[in-house]
Amino acid sequence: MYYQGVLRKMQTEFAEPIQYFLILENDFLNLNQILGKTLSLEFIKHQCLNCGLNKPIYRQGFCKSCFFDIPQAADWIMRPELSTAHLDQEDRDLEYEKKVQLQPHVVYLANSSNVKVGVTRKTQVPTRWIDQGAHEAIEIVEVPNRYLAGITEVALKDHVADKTNWRKMLKNDIEDENLVEWREKLKQFIPDEALDYFIASNTETNILFPVNHYPEKPKSLNLEKETSFKGRLVGIKGQYLIFEDDTVFNIRGNEGLVVKITID
Repeated sequence: MYYQGVLRKMQTEFAEPIQYFLILENDFLNLNQILGKTLSLEFIKHQCLNCGLNKPIYRQGFCKSCFFDIPQAADWIMRPELSTAHLDQEDRDLEYEKKVQLQPHVVYLANSSNVKVGVTRKTQVPTRWIDQGAHEAIEIVEVPNRYLAGITEVALKDHVADKTNWRKMLKNDIEDENLVEWREKLKQFIPDEALDYFIASNTETNILFPVNHYPEKPKSLNLEKETSFKGRLVGIKGQYLIFEDDTVFNIRGNEGLVVKITID
């Protein structure tokens, strides 16, 4: 049995464990159901998620020309503090920017490889935490726009990490932390503009991933370079497929690749 289509980040359903779905043009796969089975991955071509052309993927699933043109790839996506829609100032497309930036955003603490601070739209809770491979997370503030979330994250980055160590996350080399205590400790560093939005009541969200075996020395698969790979699927965490031989494949990091997937 085989499937073919352009890779987009796996869709998830919050359950115990998390349910993972790979959505293709004409099919979808519940990946939890094929744990323990052998998968073959074959690189076919590129397909930019914006223009659809067979052009090398530059970043975030987009070809280079689209990446530097479309609002979905503007700098404020990765750096929320650069958001300007609340000032009625356009970056690339003010209508799009207002739609995305002028909605509730959450600043959170997540523990995947270490405690880190991050920003996401409220509608992306807990999806964002799942995508990062966090086994526990908690909200700090809920603000009405992306800019306020961004300046809060910048202020807190001086006191807590803002990056995930993907190898440590995949090895499950983690320690449980008291995120409520972390939140209270960081409250003093929240900017005045966002302090009224501090959340004092929420408890931690705990996340269980469908992993039968964690890799001891995870090695990342470059499917464009190797063109094909075959291995037994033993786990899924974050946006990574984990195989029996310690190979890991980042689905989100390979968005825009058209692949053929064969299940033995």
